[in-house]
Amino acid sequence: MEIQRVEPVLPLFDLQYFERVRERTRRVVLCVPPERLEWTYKPGAFTFGDLIRHLGAIERWMFAENARCRPSRYPGHGPELAAGYDAVLAYFDRMHEESMEIFRGLTPEDLERRCETPGGAKIQVWKWLRSMAEHEIHHRGQIYLMLGLLNVPTPPLYGLTSEEVRERSNGAGQ
Repeated sequence: MEIQRVEPVLPLFDLQYFERVRERTRRVVLCVPPERLEWTYKPGAFTFGDLIRHLGAIERWMFAENARCRPSRYPGHGPELAAGYDAVLAYFDRMHEESMEIFRGLTPEDLERRCETPGGAKIQVWKWLRSMAEHEIHHRGQIYLMLGLLNVPTPPLYGLTSEEVRERSNGAGQ
């Protein structure tokens, strides 16, 4: 397909794209050592468990609820939602499945409607859902950084490390 215009050619919100975002996030989440689930780099900062619970809870109880033009029901991210490695992963996965079921039920007309965010902004649902992907990517970056602080190996995001990309490059930019 040859693109001959600048206007978007993709759907307003691509569920398959978001599923790939989640798959990449889940690969990194699985690198968290179970004994470090509630570790953080400084007092008061999110732990790995907090981040994983937050991603599950915010997707389901804020983004999905707002996409249905309902108010946020975000319950927070604490261990009262899920405690222990297996329970946290199960919560993360369950919240995602519930959210995806809601998103799959949205019509093109639903995506064009305006929803109200917890901050009081009125935004088209498709734009709100697009920001959900950005939000997840932001927190995935935190998980990568925290794992790096612990010297835990992580998977490359798209299959190659930066060193491998450089080895395979033709030397441009040198």
